[in-house]
Amino acid sequence: MNASRGIQDPWWLRYSFIAFAVGFLSLLLLLPLYEVFTQAFSKGWDYYVESLTDPIALESIKLTLIAAGVAVPLNLVFGVVAAYCVAKFDFWGKSFLVSLIDLPFAISPVISGLIYVLIFGLQGWFGHALAGAGIKIIFAIPGIVLATIFVTFPFVARELIPLMEEQGKSEEEAALMLGASPLKMFLMVTLPNIRWGLIYGVILCNARAMGEFGAVSVVSGHIRGETNTMPLHVEILYNEYNFTAAFAVASLLAFLALATLVIKTLVDLRLKLVKNLTAEGTE
Repeated sequence: MNASRGIQDPWWLRYSFIAFAVGFLSLLLLLPLYEVFTQAFSKGWDYYVESLTDPIALESIKLTLIAAGVAVPLNLVFGVVAAYCVAKFDFWGKSFLVSLIDLPFAISPVISGLIYVLIFGLQGWFGHALAGAGIKIIFAIPGIVLATIFVTFPFVARELIPLMEEQGKSEEEAALMLGASPLKMFLMVTLPNIRWGLIYGVILCNARAMGEFGAVSVVSGHIRGETNTMPLHVEILYNEYNFTAAFAVASLLAFLALATLVIKTLVDLRLKLVKNLTAEGTE
């Protein structure tokens, strides 16, 4: 019925909607991206390379990769465990666990950064004890990693929960009845069924981890060459009117975002293909 209505819609309405969508995306997405890369190369390739190979810029790139490299694997493990618990088990507090998983979506990243300052800062709950032990969380790499983990931990779990709930428990129960151990059942049955959704969640998690600004800005202290990630380094360069260098680093972030988008699109197409083949097989 919806398909027949779509065919009956007047041509001018369809093309107006398409033109509006394309124009809106071009104005808010394509034009800014074009401007970023144009400004990045405005002084030539040599200056672009020099901006990215500057020691402070390299440290910001390194710190960004460290934060993402720690946050994504930990959130991968958490996401799989949390999604499995929610989708496969019935227990008291299940809805509360789901609400906690969604918490970073509901609060500002700046507030999440302030939470860590209140907990681990010098005047926080554990600040004096940590300082006495010589452990520095805030204005150091551990604080940046913790803030990145917090803002990104829902992505894998929220991608897997509906997928696991849709698949149900029948295949896992059959594997256990046939004598498979819980670990073998997970590796041979559960994991293959969720692998594309898992990849999809990891991609989204990694993209957010590399581009996070608000929470990291609060806990970093903006120490050049030590606690500045790529987004923070871009802000400092821009505030110093070093626009070309700022856009050069921003272009690297944009390139990583575009690469993530391409991979995400390919995974999405693969997911749709798998769903279509599964639907045809059940028919």
